[in-house]
Amino acid sequence: MAQLLTPVFTEKFRKQFKKLPQILQKRFDTKLPILLSNPNHPGFYSRKMGGVNHFEGRLTKHYRFTYAMVESEIWLLTIGTHDEGLGKK
Repeated sequence: MAQLLTPVFTEKFRKQFKKLPQILQKRFDTKLPILLSNPNHPGFYSRKMGGVNHFEGRLTKHYRFTYAMVESEIWLLTIGTHDEGLGKK
């Protein structure tokens, strides 16, 4: 069985997460265990961004999140609408 990654939530991620509609917060909470066991799951449409081990994933068509893989941890960096979720705003 694959080892689960340990989530690390950045302060920016926490602040952005609190601003999400509750239905999207629940959706992320439901998908988090899948992300921790398989960050490359096709449901996230994950792709590598510029930088080492820096990725983006989809929560919905219009909402994104970014994360970094650091050893056995997954650092959740940003979440929000397309530009916010990719850290552009």
